[in-house]
Parts: sequence; C-alpha cells; structure tokens
Amino acid sequence: MQQRHCQNIINHRNIIIECFKGSFLKTIKVISFSTSLDQTSLCMHGPRKLPKESNDPLKGRTSKTKRKHCKPERKPFVTGINELKRRARLEKIMRHEVHEISLKHPENGLLVKKLIPVAHEVYAARIELFDIVSRIIERIPLHACRVCGEVHVGLVPHGIRTCNSAGSLSSKEHSWVKGGIDNILPVVESFHLYDRVGRAVSHEECLEVDRIPAVVELCVQAGLDLPEYPTRRRVLPVYNISGRIIDFEKRFPQDAKYGENIKSYGFWEKITKRKENLSQVPPKSNSLQDLAMQGMQTWDKMRDGALRLMQNYPVQTCGYCPEVQVGPKGHRVRLCQAFKHQMRDGQHAWQEASIDDLVPPVYVWHVKDPQHSEPLVHSLKRYYGKLPAVVELFWQGGAQVGEGYDGLMREDVVVPDLNEEKLVV
Repeated sequence: MQQRHCQNIINHRNIIIECFKGSFLKTIKVISFSTSLDQTSLCMHGPRKLPKESNDPLKGRTSKTKRKHCKPERKPFVTGINELKRRARLEKIMRHEVHEISLKHPENGLLVKKLIPVAHEVYAARIELFDIVSRIIERIPLHACRVCGEVHVGLVPHGIRTCNSAGSLSSKEHSWVKGGIDNILPVVESFHLYDRVGRAVSHEECLEVDRIPAVVELCVQAGLDLPEYPTRRRVLPVYNISGRIIDFEKRFPQDAKYGENIKSYGFWEKITKRKENLSQVPPKSNSLQDLAMQGMQTWDKMRDGALRLMQNYPVQTCGYCPEVQVGPKGHRVRLCQAFKHQMRDGQHAWQEASIDDLVPPVYVWHVKDPQHSEPLVHSLKRYYGKLPAVVELFWQGGAQVGEGYDGLMREDVVVPDLNEEKLVV
C-alpha cells in the first residue's frame, strides 16, 4: 500500500515538472523581444541618483512616515566597511606605541616619479576633450531641462516624464532648452593645497583658498607644475612618529630663500590665470566621425589616467553631497547642507572617492537610431538603455564605444511597438 502511494507521488511529480516545462517554453516564446536568449542578458543599470532633501521649509513639515520614504542614502564605500574598521584599529594601536611609522611615496610628501608623465597626459587629455566636445555639440543637438537639469542628446528630446524637481509641471514633463558643454561635462572643484601633507583648509580660509577643477588639482599634486597654482615640492620626506607628522625640511630648511615670496592662498591677487585653450592641440580631422573617435579615445584616456593617479594619491568625497577634496584628508569647511548636516555641524562626511565622484558621468537615455524623428516614449522607458552623455554624443557622431558600455546600451533588447507592449512578460 505504501509503495503504491509513493509511486503515485512520483508520477504526479513528473506530471508537474512536464507542465512547468511546457509553460516555461510558452513564456520564452512570448518574450520574443530579446536578441540574446541563448546567452545571459548583459543588461545593466546606471548608478541611482541619491535622493535630495527639499530646501523648502514648508515642504519639510511632513509626517514621519513620509520622511522615512524620503530618507537620503549614503554613497557606497569604495573600500569595505570591515576593512576600514580593521585599518582604524591598527592605526589606533600604532599611535599608542612611540616609534616611527614608515611612510611610502606619496604619503611622505615626495612624488611618485613613474606617475608624473601620467599627470601630464591626464591634463592634456582634459583640455583636448573639452575642445572636441565643444566642436561636436555644434553639429549634434543637445537639450537640457531648465528645471531638473536632465540632458538629452539627439534631434528630438525624449518624452519620458521624470522631472521631479521643485517647479516642475504636474505631468512631470521636462522643459527643454538648448544645452551646453557644462551640462554633459560638469566641473567638480576642489581646494588647491599648497602643501598636500600640511594641515587641512579651515572654515575661516574658505574664501581665501583657490578652488580649481579636481582633476587639475590631482594632476598638480601628482607632479604637474602650473605657474598660477604653485605647490610645495619636497626634497626630504616627512616622518610619522606615533601619528604625528614631523617635517625636518620645514624646521631646518636647506635654502633660506625658499618659500619667502609665495603665499599659500589668494593666487588670483597677483597672477592672471592662464587660459587653457592656449595649449589646445588642433584635431587631426574636422569630420564628425573622426572627431567622435578621437574624443572617445581622449575620454577613456583621461578617466583611465585619473584612476591610476587615484590609486596612489587619495581623493576624498562627502558621503551625502558632491563635494570633493584632493588630498589625504578632507577640509574642515562647514558648508554641507545634505542629510543630517546639523548632527555634523555642517561638516562633510568624508570617505574615499571613486572615479565617478572626480569625473561624474551624466547619464542620458540611449537613442538607438539617431536619425529617427519620433521621441522616446514614456511607456517604453524600461526597454531603453542609458549611456554617459559624452559617450552618447560620440556614439551618435559615429565612434565605436567600448565593450564596457554594451550592458548599459541594452543592445540585447529590441524595443517593442506600442501595440506589442502588453505581450511582453
């Protein structure tokens, strides 16, 4: 009797499996909009934007339930939190012991010689990139929303309703205006440090110390010499004894005249800033496709070079706002207005920065057919891909993008027609 029941269970199990396989195959037949069913989907999503708190005091008076849903999130850590805690415990133990802590380049104030050419290449690539982008946007239309800052590259702006900023329409449609180079290549600034191993910029010095593009400041600290932004180049290293920095070069200078006529801030008072376009390299060709290909190579060259520099020269960013400081530690300027800034007295929540914090990519909706006159439809937005605005600009110009952007472009997904949307599972 028991064997008969077991045999019936096995038979029912086999029937259920066969039915499941049949329904699964029908489901695959319905999903006919993917061109890579035999392979794992390469679909990727761009980084989510951090929620912003409203500056309107009346909008801030909401219920606890509503505030819980609008709670901003912190940026992800580049290094794991457990590794950061382990390093902090080790540094605390070493500070209690009175002995010298060995410092390597560039922690001891000296330059890494093999990275000096990389700093020059990144600086030259940045100037060339701005020049090429300014030439291409004259031929390819660029649109920007005047309310939320959304960017679209193409002839016709998209119709995706994602405008959620204050002052937007009730339909969440964008208010498009002509965009410029600042919309797709935003400049992140950082305080220029005369002495990168010295003390941090205080709150009282925030209006005296120069702020320059963070990529330029990274190149200067890595060995690039700019006359308008002098920096201290050490001959002797500094020493760390029980967590305290000892600078013998400052106490016993070899050259008595060194640093007499140099101010550590306010360089604009005596030096006229040099225009970056004086050292621009003329493009190899004026055709749109050649410019796009050259710009794509320059974009990758600048980001790859900056990433190599960041592996040795640390960069700090605030965990809740886009503030960036190039150097071993963040500044002490109390200007943070992000989440729970009252708990920090306006201080920034410093953490290790990533390449996207230093060179932020502005993600835009990817247009598969640039010559297509119809805009992107809101109801089909989950089938559209995204790309950094600079990469999308070069792609529409005729350049071949790298394999790393295939998942963002969602090339393995065919956008269905409006009458086929309901058939997609």
